[in-house]
This record gives sequence, C-alpha cells and structure tokens, in this order.
Amino acid sequence: MSDTLNRTALVYAECADGKLRRVALEALGAARRLAGDGAVHAVLAGSGPAAALAEAAAELAARGAGVVHVIDDPALARFAPEAFAAAIGAAAAAVQPSIIVLGHTAAGRELAPRVAAALHGGHVADVTAIEITDGGGDAIFTRPLYAGKAFERLRFLPGAPWIVTVRPNNLPVAEPVPSGSEGTISALPYTAPALWTTVRSIVGKASGRADLAEADIIVAGGRGVRSAEGFAPLEALAQVLGGAVGASRGACDAGYCDYALQIGQTGKTVTPKLYIACGISGAIQHLAGMSQSRVIVAINKDPDAPIFGVADYGIVGDLFEVVPRLTEQFQRILA
Repeated sequence: MSDTLNRTALVYAECADGKLRRVALEALGAARRLAGDGAVHAVLAGSGPAAALAEAAAELAARGAGVVHVIDDPALARFAPEAFAAAIGAAAAAVQPSIIVLGHTAAGRELAPRVAAALHGGHVADVTAIEITDGGGDAIFTRPLYAGKAFERLRFLPGAPWIVTVRPNNLPVAEPVPSGSEGTISALPYTAPALWTTVRSIVGKASGRADLAEADIIVAGGRGVRSAEGFAPLEALAQVLGGAVGASRGACDAGYCDYALQIGQTGKTVTPKLYIACGISGAIQHLAGMSQSRVIVAINKDPDAPIFGVADYGIVGDLFEVVPRLTEQFQRILA
C-alpha cells in the first residue's frame, strides 16, 4: 500500500459484563501501529447501562482512539452475530476504514468473516505478531499453524479492506496518549437488521475465576488430579498467583471439572506468561492449546510424560505434594 500516512483503522471494542476486554485494548494497539499517522476509530456496541458504555468509551479515547463511535441499542443487549456485524458495518460505512481489527475471541471469530464478506475484504485470523514493512507501507501478519509447530506469514493484496483478528495475550495493549490529546466520543446511528438469530437467554455458571483466554497465569490440571476435589490445591495456587484454573480434556471427560475450563485443540487456546501443568501427560491435543505459553512448568510423576518435551521447567513428583509446597513458597514471596 502506498497510502502510509492516510490509513484509517477501525477497532471493534469488545466488552464483557459491561467492561472492556483486554483484547480490545490489544486490538487498539495493533490498529494504532497499522494506521501509522492515519486516523484510528473504535466502535463500542451494546445496550446500557449508559455509565458503563461511557466509561469504556472514555478509556478507548484515552488510549488513542481518535473517535469512539458508541451504538446503544436494545438489539445489542445480548450477542447476536447479525446485530453486531451490522453495528461494525454502520461504523465502517461512516469512516470507510482500510483496516478493521477485532479480538480473536468467540465473538470476534464469528464477526470477522461476516464483516470481511460484507466489505469484500481480506481476512487474516488469529494473528500473534505484526511486522510493519516497506517504511510503513505494508504489514506482515504471523499466525500459528498445526498446534504451533509452524507459523504462517501473510500479507494482504492491495485494494480491499484488511480484516484482522488478534489472539489475546500476544500483542501489547494501547498505551495512554498524552493528556489533552484524547479522542472524542460520538453516538452513531444504527438500524437493527431483521435478525436471523435471536438469543433469548444466556445461562451461565457463577464463577469468580479469571478469563482463561486473557489470564497471565494459568494453573491447569489433568487426569492426575484424580477427582473434582483434586483441583483444590490448583485453585489455591492460582489464587495466590492471581491466575486462572484450566484443565485438559481428560480431566473434563472424567467429570473432574466443567468443560468451560478445557484447554486444547477442542477447547480454548491460551498464551499466558506462565502455564503450570499439573498431572497433565501432554497429549498433542492439549499441547495445541497451550504450547505458545511464554513459560511452561510441568509437574508429573512420570518422567517420560510428553509434557516435559515442551516445558521450560519440569518437576518429577506427586502434584499433591509439589503444588502445596509451591503455594506456600509463593505466599511467603508475595506476602
């Protein structure tokens, strides 16, 4: 692209429980890099409370979104892909972006292909790194393949919008801009489409756990925990470290925990700064979901367990002896 200084980027700022998800700020940081000296916009879609939307919009404006387009409509009270894709489309029609960035979340994976098809744009999903090339005139996007065993480097053809989703916990969040240079906030007109899908209700389990996809520290258990009660030491360690608890498919299939905790090829993909695998053998399906973690610590009684092949640090021992000792030591260090 030759319009280095004239790129316009649009970010879909995803919220959860009325608050901005961290990946929304990571997407904003990516958009600021890709836009260069061009304009950066954000679209914030939801349905009240007004104070929560205003707070989220103010944070986006303070972190480099030149204009935050707020859409407050009853059709956006619960996630429905057609309604939210139309909201992004309304913002795109208003600002005519050459780049649209979303988080690679359940919602982002649903929305990005719809937006790309509607705008006849290209789509690169699950981006973990962005390299600006040609003096800022182009960009190369890196995404993992084959459970992280290979990486694909892609660039867009000129002439069509770029639609990009970024994997949580891989790119830096947008830094605050200097005081006095914050962006503006504007209400954006929106007409709800005739929905094909309507979410009537959402039934969720109460949980105080951190979001696995965005957690910096994860303590995960496998079949080696032996029971639902076996997760108690892992919960204690995660609480001390301020992290989240995850699980292998084997632990979920055995009924030790809910499938919402599953990490792996058929579960969630995570990239925390620290991943502590407890009683997890390291089947390839599990490695597909966590092998890109920055630091991996494995605790297993079997010295030949495959998990040690990807671990940065390994402890051969009984997790019911090792984990409580780790918890005790971390309590002393962090006290």
